[in-house]
Amino acid sequence: MNQDTICAISTPPGTGGVAIIRISGPEAIPISASIFVPKVKGKELLTQKAYTLNYGSLYRGDEQIDDVLVSLFRNPHSFTGEDTVEIACHGSVYIQQQILQLLIEKGVRTALPGEFTQRAFLNGKMDLSQAEAVADLIASTSAGMHKLALNQMRGGFSHELNNLRAKLLDFTSLVELELDFSEEDVEFANRANLKQLAAGIEKLIKQLAGSFSIGNAVKNGIPVAIIGETNAGKSTLLNLLVGEEKAIVSDIHGTTRDVIEDTINLSGITFRFIDTAGIRETTDTIENLGIERTFGKLKQASIVLWVIDLLNSTAQTEQLAKIIIPYLEGKQTILVFNKSDLLNAETLAAQKHLLAGLPAERVYISAKKQENTNQLKDQLIKAAAIPEIHQNDIIITNIRHYEALTKAHAAILRVSAGLDQNISGDFLSQDIRECIHYLGEIIGHISNDEILGNIFERFCIGK
Repeated sequence: MNQDTICAISTPPGTGGVAIIRISGPEAIPISASIFVPKVKGKELLTQKAYTLNYGSLYRGDEQIDDVLVSLFRNPHSFTGEDTVEIACHGSVYIQQQILQLLIEKGVRTALPGEFTQRAFLNGKMDLSQAEAVADLIASTSAGMHKLALNQMRGGFSHELNNLRAKLLDFTSLVELELDFSEEDVEFANRANLKQLAAGIEKLIKQLAGSFSIGNAVKNGIPVAIIGETNAGKSTLLNLLVGEEKAIVSDIHGTTRDVIEDTINLSGITFRFIDTAGIRETTDTIENLGIERTFGKLKQASIVLWVIDLLNSTAQTEQLAKIIIPYLEGKQTILVFNKSDLLNAETLAAQKHLLAGLPAERVYISAKKQENTNQLKDQLIKAAAIPEIHQNDIIITNIRHYEALTKAHAAILRVSAGLDQNISGDFLSQDIRECIHYLGEIIGHISNDEILGNIFERFCIGK
């Protein structure tokens, strides 16, 4: 265990009303006490109880740096499991840097990204999946992501995995005990019970892994590709949806030559909109590169907004359909008929037959005049098909967890197959232990420095 005492600014960078500087490690309290002078005599930090708040000033020699509030936490009852001090100072960048420099002069070193949370994991204050949930909670931008991260941080997912591992460990112990009595042909592990257990575990692991599609959408947003011909109103629609002038709008065909992305939150669901280059035949090399990227983004999208210019001829739209429709398989598609304000009721009614055979929702809008856009937003929420997320739902949001569950699922399937084939206990035990290994990898029972480094380096400094 690293015995360094570390420090970092835990509030966002820049100037604010208040900033928090966190110090953790064996010397956190003595070093803080050496620079802190309480306003009330007898309130020195070394003699204070845990969970107390102390008002005073920080000094470098005789020079006062700031009036501060100091929170005191004693091991093991702190976030990191170590002695921890949090200094609330005024939010001046200069003051923050002066306090950090003073701490470094006293022998404290600056914390690495995620090092406070990493110490919490190493000190047994949380498991690895809970530690990862801390980063997800900080990054949460929607109600759904917040609920999932909070549940994982409270240990709902970990509790489920520990139950599975405990059941598997019990059975593999019995199977391996049989190997010690192989010459006596005894059976300690009831094969029927093991088969029933394996089937139940296989079902649960499959369910957890299957939830990743929902969890990934909640965490990273649902990719929505906005496609169509040039000048159909795609960029106007993007600007309208995100509420700012994100894309250049022009009457000139081929204005958008690259992919433009932005996100919005509708009813707690994050959508990642991707405005693409208009699809047409052109000799412009740069525009053609943009059109190639359009088809690349179209393949990645879960939802497609196909913007159709109602002023175009039917033949023109149907010609474009031959190019686009093959890319729509397996995707939720919404046909957005734009510029409806420029057609009279009779002409608009005549356009209703356009692409009638395509299984897609249809919305008639005027992006320029912002007409019928609420209907489009309702269709987007419907197409997302995200179920209501409750506080105790266990939904996988992390690709590392998904990969481990996939491997654990393959291992438990081999256990079930081995039971059907009545294979020997040593082979059964090997597959059970492999399943246990991958489940343990998620919560940190089996880990290595490389895995830990990859996880915590993505954290912000100060957490």
